[in-house]
Amino acid sequence: MTEQWTEVANAADVPEQGTLRVSLGAEPVCLYNIGGALYATHDTCTHGHASLADGFIVEDALIECPLHQGTFDIRSGRAVGVPCSEDIRVYVVRIEDGKVFLKP
Repeated sequence: MTEQWTEVANAADVPEQGTLRVSLGAEPVCLYNIGGALYATHDTCTHGHASLADGFIVEDALIECPLHQGTFDIRSGRAVGVPCSEDIRVYVVRIEDGKVFLKP
């Protein structure tokens, strides 16, 4: 069985210490650039249904939801700040020839 990877963006389009909203099929995904390393999570906050790409990256690689300021660990998807209590999905990221690929 072959691994299924989907190209979603150019790596250069994800700003340093910033986010980029992309789609993986019908799923909204948020890409993050933390110190040159790229990460990907589902884009929708599990608490307030806001786009995490509109949030703020804060200390320790956390994304803060723009709606209620709850936080998630970008690397693991773990909900770490109230009022968020349900984790978000994370995706495996691969960079090849300057392109970002995700495994669904």
